[in-house]
Amino acid sequence: MTSGDPDPNAPLPTASPEPTAGAVPRTRLVVLFGGQSAEHEVSLVTARHVLAATDPDRYDIQPVAITKDGQWVSATEAARALAAGPDALPDALPTSGSPTHPTEALARTEAERVVVFPLLHGPLGEDGTVQGLLELAGVPYVGCGVLASALAMDKAKAKDMFAAKGIPQARHVTLFEPDVGEGAIDDLEGVLGYPMFVKPANMGSSVGISKAHDRDELRAALDLALGYDECLVVEETVVGREIECAVLGNRDPRASLPGEIRPGAEFYDYADKYQSGAAELITPADLPDDVTAELRALAIRAYQALGCEGMARVDFFYEEAGRGLLVNEINTIPGFTPISMYPKMWEATGLSYGDLVDELIRLAVERYDRRASRRRSG
Repeated sequence: MTSGDPDPNAPLPTASPEPTAGAVPRTRLVVLFGGQSAEHEVSLVTARHVLAATDPDRYDIQPVAITKDGQWVSATEAARALAAGPDALPDALPTSGSPTHPTEALARTEAERVVVFPLLHGPLGEDGTVQGLLELAGVPYVGCGVLASALAMDKAKAKDMFAAKGIPQARHVTLFEPDVGEGAIDDLEGVLGYPMFVKPANMGSSVGISKAHDRDELRAALDLALGYDECLVVEETVVGREIECAVLGNRDPRASLPGEIRPGAEFYDYADKYQSGAAELITPADLPDDVTAELRALAIRAYQALGCEGMARVDFFYEEAGRGLLVNEINTIPGFTPISMYPKMWEATGLSYGDLVDELIRLAVERYDRRASRRRSG
């Protein structure tokens, strides 16, 4: 390690003293993107649009990347493009720049306030790990806290929580790697029947998910999913509409008008989400008023069941002639491009993309201040 390199053993920063009384602190917004998961490239696109929509007159914007090998980087190329104006930003932010350390990236002066906007999809970013680091660092951050992030990332544990709270969901089986074999396949065929979906428990963006129509496809689907996680969730196929709802808020959350996804493929897979552009995204969804009201209320119930704060997208199946609304999963760092469903649903509800970013930052500060005051009073 040279003298100019950050010390990897340096302690994380603790909360700095509050700005001088009467002073209005300037907010430095650290946009944290990239990450080590299979969803790294998705994060680069999401972060580009957040940078473009954030008001530089209100925030000092600092892009910080995490490379695929876990190196923190001051994203100087992205910062230079941002300084030239939003139109100069590339379609996906580069992670090139000078190495940094969380101690440096998150430190602040007495005249500013640091808020982190983590845009890290998948494990080691959306699963509570980075949120725990930010808690230790003593800085406000956008989105759910440690527990809610971990629960929502783990589809198996989230389903356990939904079951405990009486939230309707599809039939499913949880499997761990040592249990996967011909006997387990026999059981899955008996309990769920074909076709069925096989998913890694801890992954997003449909990475590692397969739809199995027979025993051979089921074996292949289990092998694929085990390449991403040792815990798997296998679900029945629900014949119904795919509906989503955006939730925003801390202790008093509110739900958007819902949106509907009509997949361009057999199911809404990774290529359909990010490559082919064949999926049809409809906002707001064409639902009866009473179903819309029920869905918004159920979205808030699911959000609160996992202890979410800040934001999350709740995904549903809707069996019109059957069981009605079924909660599929919660995504705590949803896609955030202007054409992604989360901001599109809020736009349909009357909240613009730029105002949504502002509100998320406000919620991050509100939660931090609320918790900090309780810690100080103790």
